[in-house]
Amino acid sequence: MSDLLELTAQAEATHFWFHGFRGYVGPAIRRIAAGRRDLQIIDCGCGTGYNLRHVLEPYGRAFGFDFNPDAIQRARSARRPLVRADIQRIPFKSNTFDLATSFDVVQSVPDDRAALSEMARVLKPGGSVVLNVTALDLLRGDHSDVWGELRRYTKERAADLVQNAGLEPSRISYLFGSLVPLMLAVRKAQTMRRRYRAPTGDEDLTVPSAPVNSALTALVRAEVALANRVTIPFGSSLLIVARKPG
Repeated sequence: MSDLLELTAQAEATHFWFHGFRGYVGPAIRRIAAGRRDLQIIDCGCGTGYNLRHVLEPYGRAFGFDFNPDAIQRARSARRPLVRADIQRIPFKSNTFDLATSFDVVQSVPDDRAALSEMARVLKPGGSVVLNVTALDLLRGDHSDVWGELRRYTKERAADLVQNAGLEPSRISYLFGSLVPLMLAVRKAQTMRRRYRAPTGDEDLTVPSAPVNSALTALVRAEVALANRVTIPFGSSLLIVARKPG
C-alpha cells in the first residue's frame, strides 16, 4: 500500500484525471461554502492529505482520517489534524461538521451503508456530503483489484445509498464520460494480460508523457465545462452531493 500511496502522491498535482477531479469537485464545494471560510470539514479516507491542503482548507478547518497507517504518516508530514480511524465507525461526536467528504473510498468499504450513515451522523443539521465513487461495472480493471474495490455504482445505486443514510441528494452525476472509450480499450488490454500475470501495480496512476497528459487534461477540462450545460450520460466516476435535513 505504501507504494500505491507514493504513486498517488506523484500523480495528484499533474495527472490529467486529478485535474478533472478537482475541476468537478472544487466548484461543488464552493457552492456549498457560499462564501464562508469558517466551515468545520472532515475528509473521510484522506489518503495522502493532498485534498485537505488543496481542495478543502480554503473553506475552513479541515480534519482528516484514514484507516491506513501509511496514509496517516504521509499526511501528517503536511501538519494537518489527523487520526487513524474506520469510516464505518467515525470517532467524532454527532452534529459536529458542516461538510463531510470522501473521495474514491466508499467503493472499497465492506459496509458502504454504515459509512454513509456515519458521515450523516457527524454532520450538523443542514450540513453537506460530497462523495466521489467509481461507476459502472464494465469499467472494472486492474486499478479496481489493486485498490481492493468491492463495488461500482450506478446513479440509482448511489441515490439509494445516500437516501438510506437519511440524506437528501441534490446532485448525482457521471464524470469522465470523455475517457470511457480510452478506458474500455485499456481494460480490454488488461484482461488479456491477466491470462499471463496478475496486476502488481496501478498503471492508471502513472502520469503519461507530457504531450499525452496535456491533451487528456484539455479533454477532461472541456468535459467539465460542457457538464455545466448538459448531463453527461455515463462515466467512470460519480459525483454525489447530498444534504442532511435540518
